[in-house]
Amino acid sequence: MSTLLLTRSDVIRHIEALTLLSEMRDAFRADAGHRPAEPQRARAPLHGEGSAWAMFPGTLPGIPAYTVKVHARFPGRTPAIQGVVQLHDLETGALLAVMDSGHLTALSTGVVGALASDVLARQDAARVALIGAGPQASMQLKSLRLVRSLSHVRVHDVDLPRAVEFAARMYQSLQLPVRPAESVEEAVEDADIVITSTPSREPFLFPGMVRGGTHIVTLGADEPGKAELSAGLLRQSTFFCDHRALNVAMGAPAGVGLGEEVIHAELGEVLAGTKQGRTDAGQVTLFGAVGLPFQDLVAAWHVYQGARTDDSVQRVDFGA
Repeated sequence: MSTLLLTRSDVIRHIEALTLLSEMRDAFRADAGHRPAEPQRARAPLHGEGSAWAMFPGTLPGIPAYTVKVHARFPGRTPAIQGVVQLHDLETGALLAVMDSGHLTALSTGVVGALASDVLARQDAARVALIGAGPQASMQLKSLRLVRSLSHVRVHDVDLPRAVEFAARMYQSLQLPVRPAESVEEAVEDADIVITSTPSREPFLFPGMVRGGTHIVTLGADEPGKAELSAGLLRQSTFFCDHRALNVAMGAPAGVGLGEEVIHAELGEVLAGTKQGRTDAGQVTLFGAVGLPFQDLVAAWHVYQGARTDDSVQRVDFGA
């Protein structure tokens, strides 16, 4: 049997954000109704500069495959995360495809952030604050444009020139007013949606900094101890997550011990209609995500459907 070997370029060519958004919406609903296997995340430090990660199994009712993702995370390098997603046949275990995980993970994470904002942010939310000006901030903003008409964006980064460059690049790419902010306070002062994508281990969002009605998105517990929100702000917000047990285990998004009692609902429960989302315009809502293996499956299966008939994609028989 031949296995597809998909490079980053192959993945980009065969993935479409708007379609993936719809597929991810259906996937969260399906996961809320029936979870075939509990997601597992494993991390092993290698040395002071890097760690090895694995996320598995990506399973979902209706998709006859599962995924295992393996990542090397080296924060001092660019890109900081490198790895592959393996797509296996669910019945036989046959290896259907091995694909670069960089763009696939970034886009699926962006789509999940946009999906959460679509159902939890106020319908008139149009002003965005980005804290962190890395690649994920770019993907979050582009994905958010799929569900919201935005009026302006402020971006803050501890490296101000990076924020300036990001603002100029996003303005050119999206034709949207984007300007750098010199502080977190300046960035969030009039924001309707706040998106954080930093490696911070110290909280920088506190009670009183965001307005009533704000929606906050924090994505990815990349390393143990990551903290972007204070415990006080977390407890004053209505907290939604992607997976209760993993959010509690990883301390996301405040980097402190928290119990399931602070979690109002999982995103899938809101999408499935079994739990309520935002209830009033003045409520501060918070979506904290650690990232789930079934998201890898949805994105990988999406790519595989197009790539399997693409004669330019490389194939190899590992059993030869």
